[in-house]
Amino acid sequence: MNERRTASARRTAARTIALGTSGVMIALALPITTATAAPRDSCDRRHNNTYAKLLECVDLEDVLEHQRAFQKIAENSDDPVYPGSRAAGTDGYSDSVEYVAGLLEDARMDVTLDPVQITFNFPAVLRQLTPVAEEYETGVFTGSGSGTVEGTVVPVDINLTGDRASTSGCEAADFDAALFTGEADIALVQRGTCNFGDKAFFADQAGAEAIIIFNQGNAPDREALIVADASSRTDGSPAVYDIPVVGASFAQGEALAQPGATAFVEVLPAETRTDYNVIAEVRGRDRDNVVMAGAHLDSVTVGPGINDNGSGSAALLETALSMASLKPHNTLRFAWWAAEEQGLVGSTSYVEKQPQEELDRIALYMNYDMVASPNYVPMVYDSDESTWDASATIPAGSTAIEDLYESFYTKVGVPYDDAEYSGRSDYQAFINAGIPSGGLFTGAEVLKNERQAEIWGGVAGEQFDPCYHLACDAFENQALDALDVNSDLIAFAMLTFAFSTESVNGVKGRPVPGPKFELPAPAGAEGTFVVPAGGGGLEHDHVHGHDVVS
Repeated sequence: MNERRTASARRTAARTIALGTSGVMIALALPITTATAAPRDSCDRRHNNTYAKLLECVDLEDVLEHQRAFQKIAENSDDPVYPGSRAAGTDGYSDSVEYVAGLLEDARMDVTLDPVQITFNFPAVLRQLTPVAEEYETGVFTGSGSGTVEGTVVPVDINLTGDRASTSGCEAADFDAALFTGEADIALVQRGTCNFGDKAFFADQAGAEAIIIFNQGNAPDREALIVADASSRTDGSPAVYDIPVVGASFAQGEALAQPGATAFVEVLPAETRTDYNVIAEVRGRDRDNVVMAGAHLDSVTVGPGINDNGSGSAALLETALSMASLKPHNTLRFAWWAAEEQGLVGSTSYVEKQPQEELDRIALYMNYDMVASPNYVPMVYDSDESTWDASATIPAGSTAIEDLYESFYTKVGVPYDDAEYSGRSDYQAFINAGIPSGGLFTGAEVLKNERQAEIWGGVAGEQFDPCYHLACDAFENQALDALDVNSDLIAFAMLTFAFSTESVNGVKGRPVPGPKFELPAPAGAEGTFVVPAGGGGLEHDHVHGHDVVS
């Protein structure tokens, strides 16, 4: 780390470096009254052991200071491969780690930098040679092999007209082996139905030397370049193959599907690099009952990632700093994960390294990923399956976390809906280990529908986050009202479980100090999603929560 400064000085520095940043786009005004912020120095000195004290200190402007700092880190990054981003393996990510860890250490928290081995992919090349000559923007799918291939493009069961419904490449029978007899055949498959790992696996089995996966084109949110995770098959097993896998837009797919098309694909060998999870702890009276919350710290390669996931990272950071002097009953653990965008790498690595006795100490895990989407719907992971049939095993006790979130939204008059309990974000490894988990989400690339616009405002027919995994996911790309209420909720949940997790795992604690805070029963999800489409703001063909780079 660089020279140590006080937490207040670091926050002042964050204000200084962010001067000139333009304002945040606000999607709508939620009916919530927030407390007036206490002076920052007062918050740093005192034990914020009541709801009133803590929520007074977890102030929106302080959360935004961290957002501005992440933005400035990306802008100042001159990484030789991916400048302007905070992606895993880049200078921007390293500087983000330093920023977060430095603040936590200055607050005298117990901070650990947990090493994580990540796969660093260099920019790929996709060039059409005939019947047109074009250089296309592209990217490498997670799990891709490497190689340089120039050859014939072979379309595989694609559908370019009508509803463009596609099961392209989802089974071995889609690949006519007679078409893959050349020395350098390139399979062209369309997004749709199954995991991308299935498409890559079957292409390799058929004898293709490379594979291009292009977007489906059946909706406005499925037109742009798609680059995603192709490391797992739909059944959850690893996708084993060794050919290059690159992405394309629907329009590029149309061009590449022309008769006689040839192309050039190049994917350089990946590098193994070391990044770090940031883990911070506040010791409680009960060392064997750990309340844990996390947010991924990395962005995608094309931009600063201020909503995805600077929003969850900043809100969790401000909560941690405001609780650093707390004397909780239970032990608190905060985590900022590396390489989520590569397939939940940091959180998975962390859980896999823990011996069983350490995992048994974790009472619960809460996940915060994209909590300020500009065209948002406030969502809670649906562990009670009131809307979605869960596609992941739900550990006992998870519904108590969901109920707490929903009761808070009900208390402050914010309608909410359900996000599918899918395990497609950093809580996956925790639920696989049987740890009760929950979290908040405000939507990614799914389009907002008319009913949602009536309830929460915003624009029907546009993505919940129009800048999802684009360079424009910058400081302006967030809703202040959503960030405000969710920052309060993140702090509220952490303080509640800091004193008792009895509702989750039966371990008794004690009441939160101060006046009793009465929560109403949850009002119930609004039920605005057409099941099974959309996954509650996240498309179903994703391997995890944020694997599409477009």
